[in-house]
Amino acid sequence: MTNGHDLAPNKLDQIDHLILSLLHDNGRISYTDIGKEVGISRVAVQMRINAMIENGIIEKFTAVINPEKIGKTVSAFFNIDVEPKHLEEVAKLLADNAAVGSLYHMTGPSKLHMHGLFADNQEMELFLTDKLYAIEGVVSVDCQILIKRYKSRMGMKL
Repeated sequence: MTNGHDLAPNKLDQIDHLILSLLHDNGRISYTDIGKEVGISRVAVQMRINAMIENGIIEKFTAVINPEKIGKTVSAFFNIDVEPKHLEEVAKLLADNAAVGSLYHMTGPSKLHMHGLFADNQEMELFLTDKLYAIEGVVSVDCQILIKRYKSRMGMKL
């Protein structure tokens, strides 16, 4: 129990799901407006949201930025084969790079899947040659450039 509201993942009630849906659509919506939408008080909304934060259900609030509007016009996905003994080191180096938007350890012997944003193809090429290929333990890199985005996961819609 947190704030009097049991929040085990399988114990989220319909109001919790509605709150999460409203926050997903607009992370800046007020507690008052959420309360009006779901039929509970502002204080009850605040308690539920705080409990979801404390329980790790809500990880963080953030702004979704359009990369093209800030000059990042090349969106590329990389599949990176890494020697197993270097996997964690390679992942840390890549995770610390500003061009890397997401990084995942995938199934397979030791594969990383990465998404990067770049101003242009030249910036991406410099990243490949000066950063990625230079990392000890990187065996091979497969790169695909995004042509068109149809849907992108921004948080999780319930």
